[in-house]
Amino acid sequence: MTEELRTFLSGAHADPFRILGPHRVGKDVIIRVFRPDAREVLVKIDGYGKSVPAEKIHDDGLFQAALQDCDRDFTYMLKIKRWDETEQITRDPYSYGVIMGEMDLYLFGEGQHWQLYEKFGAHIRRVGEDSGVYFAVWAPNAQRVSVVGDFNGWDGRVHTMRRLLGSGVWELFIPTIGENVHYKFEIRTHGGAIFLKSDPFAFFNQHGRATASLVYDLDRYRWSDGAWMESRRDKNWVRRPVSVYEVHLGSWRRKTEEKSRQLSYLEFAETLLPYVLEMGYTHIELMPIAEHPFEGSWGYQVTNYYAPTSRFGTPDELRHFIDKCHQAGVGVIMDWVPAHFPKDAHGLAEFDGTDLYEHMDPRQGEQVDWGTLIFNFGRNEVRNFLIANALFWL
Repeated sequence: MTEELRTFLSGAHADPFRILGPHRVGKDVIIRVFRPDAREVLVKIDGYGKSVPAEKIHDDGLFQAALQDCDRDFTYMLKIKRWDETEQITRDPYSYGVIMGEMDLYLFGEGQHWQLYEKFGAHIRRVGEDSGVYFAVWAPNAQRVSVVGDFNGWDGRVHTMRRLLGSGVWELFIPTIGENVHYKFEIRTHGGAIFLKSDPFAFFNQHGRATASLVYDLDRYRWSDGAWMESRRDKNWVRRPVSVYEVHLGSWRRKTEEKSRQLSYLEFAETLLPYVLEMGYTHIELMPIAEHPFEGSWGYQVTNYYAPTSRFGTPDELRHFIDKCHQAGVGVIMDWVPAHFPKDAHGLAEFDGTDLYEHMDPRQGEQVDWGTLIFNFGRNEVRNFLIANALFWL
């Protein structure tokens, strides 16, 4: 076994595409697959009836198939027979080329990609004829970044990401998986330390002690507030009376008969909105609702800036609440917290093993009274992360 293969199997290899996927050797093609859960792997070339069995070349789950006299361009499927007797048929994640565009990387590096959330994070999409989830994350100082989740046994060696040189961005398209899978990014530093991080661009995230991100499709919801949006454009807000009801959703009202549980976004549409209308308010101001781990912070210590807290429901259920407010003629304001963020291990703090989003110097980078970290606004990518986040909520 080569030293490069040993490095890969130890989880320290920075470029999995050098090991896995198809590699041409003369007129032949070698395909390598790493699946620790597999008892047997078969490679089936599209358009051909037979499958080629892959030889297991390492007990950890590294397989290799040799395809003789192959055309230069061909596609194939993998048939995975697992140890638990289940089977999976899938495309090879390591058979795809680079996906993120050069202009996206350039604008991000300049700090001027205003739709950054459409490119980073986890997105259900198609690549060619294949459906799956595309992952992208910024971790320029990591030795290796992997997508781990309930679809790969949380094993950081199975779905190691491709590093896009010069940008610090890592990407991977995983076919066949879809919405609601739980995932994190496993980040290995050059010193060998391993961190499990929630997705900074996740649209949906667990809260409390459970901190996984969830793949969520934001393209499904259909708004019904067109009349409000059109009228808002024409109103002279400077001369119109405005009365704002500020509310912390977690403590506004509880279901005492159900162990004092919090209300949901759907229930707020049926309770909070009628109350605001009865009292004559024109706007509701929501104290921070982006995902946060500490209840006592009232939302002012955010870990997931693009995810409405899952305490009260799904992103679409929050949209339903806002939609109903607009239909009733009530505007919605959201408190936004770009000043600092908490030190929770799954969050932005030391994201790739270095002070990436925060300052290295604690005299610049720490909010001592709150025990939180301050964003490094001097870094283009950090400013872009925050500006795009503000535009995302709008």
